[in-house]
This record gives sequence, C-alpha cells and structure tokens, in this order.
Amino acid sequence: MRAYLATPLGVACTAALVLPLSMTPGSATAASAPAATTKAAEAAIPGSTRSLPLVPLGGARSLATASEQGLARDNVKPFSLVGVVWDDADAPLNGTVQIRTRAAGTQRWSAWQDLETHNQEHGADVGTPERGAPDVHGSTAPLWVGDSDGVQIRVLAEEEPRAEGPDGTIGAHTVLPQGLRLELVDPGKEPAPEENAGPGVTEVPALTKAQTEADAKVSGDAPSDVVRPYLGPRPRIVTRKGWGADETLREKGAGYTGPVKVAFVHHSATGDNYTCEEAPTVLRSIYRYHVKSSGWRDIGYNFAVDKCGTIYEGRSGGVAKAVMGAHTLGFNSDSTGIAVLGSYDTTAPPAAVTTALAKLTAWKLGLYGGNPEGEVTVTSQGGGKYAKGKQVSLNTLSGHRDGFITECPGTQLYKKLGEIRKLAATDQGR
Repeated sequence: MRAYLATPLGVACTAALVLPLSMTPGSATAASAPAATTKAAEAAIPGSTRSLPLVPLGGARSLATASEQGLARDNVKPFSLVGVVWDDADAPLNGTVQIRTRAAGTQRWSAWQDLETHNQEHGADVGTPERGAPDVHGSTAPLWVGDSDGVQIRVLAEEEPRAEGPDGTIGAHTVLPQGLRLELVDPGKEPAPEENAGPGVTEVPALTKAQTEADAKVSGDAPSDVVRPYLGPRPRIVTRKGWGADETLREKGAGYTGPVKVAFVHHSATGDNYTCEEAPTVLRSIYRYHVKSSGWRDIGYNFAVDKCGTIYEGRSGGVAKAVMGAHTLGFNSDSTGIAVLGSYDTTAPPAAVTTALAKLTAWKLGLYGGNPEGEVTVTSQGGGKYAKGKQVSLNTLSGHRDGFITECPGTQLYKKLGEIRKLAATDQGR
C-alpha cells in the first residue's frame, strides 16, 4: 500500500536505523497514552489497544528535533497486530518504520519487518464527516505479527537531498509527524459458539444464478432491468457476526453512496504470516486498528478475502447495498473496496483468491449492471492522483493503484486483474 512520493527523496542507509546498544528491550520508558474511553468501558469490549508514545533516539533531546524515534518493550500484554499512528491525518510520514516482535512466552524475536508508511490513500474522502472526525489520525498500514509479548520499533525520517550549504550540509532529514505512537492490538478471543448464537446469521449462503436473480428482484437489491442476464451467482460470504466483529466498537448506522460503478481490489499489507483459520482474528485486528487507532467509523473495506478464498463482509450496512467505504481516497463514492488479506508485492495470490475475487465482483457489480471487462467514468473527490471534480475513466474492476499513486494491491496481485475480469464476466454469462 505504499504510495510513491511526488518528489525524489533519498533514504538513509539501513545501518542508521539500528537501535542504540543501550536500547535493549525494556530499557525505554514511555508515558501512559491518554485513554480514549474509561477503563470500565474498555474492559467491557473484547480485545484491547495499547498506545505507546515513541521516544527520541540518535542523541536528540526532544521529539521536535528527533529524526529518529523508537521504543523497546518486553513483557507487555499479549498482542497480535501492530501499527503506528500520529496526530494529523493530513501529515505524511516520510520515513522508514521497522518492527520486530517476540513470540509470546518465548525468547524468539522476529526479524525486522517494514511497515507500509504511506497509508493516506486508504481512508474516507476529504470533506466527508468521517474524514473530519476529531479522532481521525494519520496511520501506517497495520502488520499482523501473531501472538506476541515483546516489541521493538525504530522510525527514521527520510533524508531530503539539497544543494551543499555554507556549513557543508548535503541534506537534511524531513520532519517526522507529531504524536507518533505505537499501537499494540489484541483482537480478543473469537466468540464461542454459544456466545455467537444470538440474532443474526454467521454467513450469507451461496446461491445459483437463477436463485440470485430471483432474490435480487424480491429484495430490491437491484433494478429488475439490469438483473438479467448479467448477474453472477451470489457467493458464500461470512458475515460480521461470523468473523466476530464487536459491534460496540464502531459508530451506529451506516453511510451509503450511489450505485456501485467500480470495484477496487486492494491487499491489506498485513503480511502473509497467518493461517486461514486465523483470518477472522486478523480481520478483528484490522477492524479494531481502523476504528480505535485510525479513528474511522468502521473497518474501511467493504469486503475481505483470505488466501484460501473465503469471502468476508467488511464495513457494516448490507453486503448487497452500496455502502460508502474508506478504502480508495478520492473514489469511495460509487465504488466497493475488496481487500485480500496479505501482501502481494512479490508473492503471487493463490488460485483460490483469484476465483473468489471473480465470483464476488461478478455478483456485486452485476447487481448494478456493471461489466467486469468494461470501463466507466467516475468523478474524483480529490486528495490524491486526480484533482477534485476530474472525470476519470477506470476499469470497472480496478486495482487501487488505478485510482491513487500507490503500489497497492501489490504487483503480483495487480497482474492477475485481467484474468479476474475475464472469469467474472464469464460468471455473469457474458
């Protein structure tokens, strides 16, 4: 999900990122983060989010002058997902963020892993109430690390080249955004079957093409004049209840947009180190990070797909409805966003993923008359690759990078979009 910067920036050498020898796990002390809710309210919500302010590194005496910041902690409350947030959602983090974690109950530390720092292309559109909410923060992409109880983080501002000055300076570090904080997310345990037996269903069952057409007409999910003959059969979808979403976390209600014209494919950039059985836990972690850490009203994506091809409901409001998401800055209107759980810059998506994406988009786009192999003109809401108000021609089934200057959905997944379009069109009967 990393966006390409508009101007070339030199990146300082990796060696400069190494934590000082004196900064061993547990040696740094950070002030307690302000509580967003009362302790009693937090205790009632399964899972937790621990927010730890970063401290200056590299000899700097204050955060205002520190081009390096970091933290090292051991014996913290177990967590499974990490990310970094900062105060101003409009302030970019022009720098490198690296994390290493310790597996819970062991002395095994992971290798250093990069966090995707340029994540502003995911989120609500500029000018919307969700983007303007007081708790919205800048944030990196989250990273799934599994059950862990120790963490080290190092952040280094990128160095901006400039002409040699009177003092012989060749470059200067860019300024890191204010209020950098490490977020440690515990998704909470998956609800037991007896706890999940209340109102609501855990999955939307698959239907045949004929059943899908009949259901869409009866439910009013699609105009009757576009249902036949180009509507793909509805795939099985695990609902929010099915993956254990705690509905007390998010804002009540849902926001809707116009007819779905475009489906944007993303990767979550949370890494591939999860099993398919863990996918609901990964989703609960992303959901908590989007809401409690980034300050969004709900999880940003409309749908998610795991590497085994299971499809999940994302943002609340109805899987067949045109729910306004927070996934493609500038193009959340009239679109749906689908995140494949994992990182696909160098790893090719399994066949189960491409099949699931084809089935989902054949159905979802078909509800609104969309041809997966076609093109459509949409209006940019600004904030990224295209100016506000610009009319843009996009593939009906696009990758995130088509609407924003970003690497998302990863090179290997992006290469598969042509194949996915053909499969989806076939599923629609074209």
